[in-house]
Amino acid sequence: MKRYGMVIRLRPEKREEYIELHRAVWPGVLETIRQCKITNYSIFLKDDLLFSYYEYIGEDYEADMRKMADDPVTQKWWTLCDPCQQPLEACAEGEWWAQMAEVFHFES
Repeated sequence: MKRYGMVIRLRPEKREEYIELHRAVWPGVLETIRQCKITNYSIFLKDDLLFSYYEYIGEDYEADMRKMADDPVTQKWWTLCDPCQQPLEACAEGEWWAQMAEVFHFES
């Protein structure tokens, strides 16, 4: 299992729209997340920053992310969510959400 943390900016004028979308995430989107071996997925909001956390339990992350990107229901979902978001200036080439490095983890 690998933990992922990512961050992106939320456009202030889209705040309520984004929150409302995530009050009722489409079942097809959730099923694709499950099929792509992502668990414990959360998105947190602070001011205009979104922080996402999830755990990947698969063997081929890149293949599972391609599978997610190819899913028509997920693509339609992203057409609603993407206009609410603004990538950080520090994003790597081709990144939408900026990946964060894990610097500490404690499990008891």
